[in-house]
Amino acid sequence: MAKLEEEDTSWVGDELPDWQNAIYTVDNRNATLHTDINKGREALVYLTYVVENYKDLPDTIVFLHSIRKGYPEAWHNDAADYDNVNSVRDLRIDTVQKIGYVNLRCIGIPGCPDEIQPFRDPPEGHRASEHVYAEAWKYMFQNDDVPKVVGVACCGQFAISKTQVHSRPKSDYERYLKWLRETPLDDDVSGRVLEYMWHIIYGQQPQL
Repeated sequence: MAKLEEEDTSWVGDELPDWQNAIYTVDNRNATLHTDINKGREALVYLTYVVENYKDLPDTIVFLHSIRKGYPEAWHNDAADYDNVNSVRDLRIDTVQKIGYVNLRCIGIPGCPDEIQPFRDPPEGHRASEHVYAEAWKYMFQNDDVPKVVGVACCGQFAISKTQVHSRPKSDYERYLKWLRETPLDDDVSGRVLEYMWHIIYGQQPQL
């Protein structure tokens, strides 16, 4: 989980005591867990956690946003009362272990069926992350097999299995992290590129 210094994330330990937690503060280098920059929204923390803990990951990992509940603040939480505690409590661990990746958002909009179309013609000016997706793909995956359509439920909250993480070498995650740290793209655009790559990184087809 990524958080700002001002955000209260005590709910994680209080309400989900059976889960280990790793909460990185992105704007305070004196925090126990922290990043040295704040970039890519939650993506920098997600990748940092995987790289730092690659050899010692738990069997099931859940990546969450720091805002627990409420509408509209936590509109992206697809659970009763928009509450991420319910998202985790309702999670079917057996499904995560079977599939390897489970998006915590079941509602398909926004994101499905075709949010990212790297070769959209004519291009639409407001889709900044779509405009750079193809080049990002080539760097991330080291190939030119850029999909014509990418669709997945939005918002960058998901569960994965350790086995699925380990289906890629640590060097892959280090490369993703290097891209994010070095890209000139701003926070929102770089984070959104990865928002529509997580499912592919973790073994799913581009269009879910």
